[in-house]
Amino acid sequence: MPTVLRVDGFRFFFFSDEHLPLHIHVEKGDGYMRVELDTFKVTKRYKLSKTDEKKIITIIQEHQQKLIGA
Repeated sequence: MPTVLRVDGFRFFFFSDEHLPLHIHVEKGDGYMRVELDTFKVTKRYKLSKTDEKKIITIIQEHQQKLIGA
């Protein structure tokens, strides 16, 4: 599971055998989130706050092309 980006303690990564739609996995501590890269739809969230969710979405928006390219 290659790490694509690290920002503010969040680790953005994907698995080599990913499925569509394009999405990114995010971890911080024991928290986890999965977000679709085209729509920014959160498809899973575990032990991360709404504040974390907003921050993650902002980071994904800022780095969207890098994340899609990975």
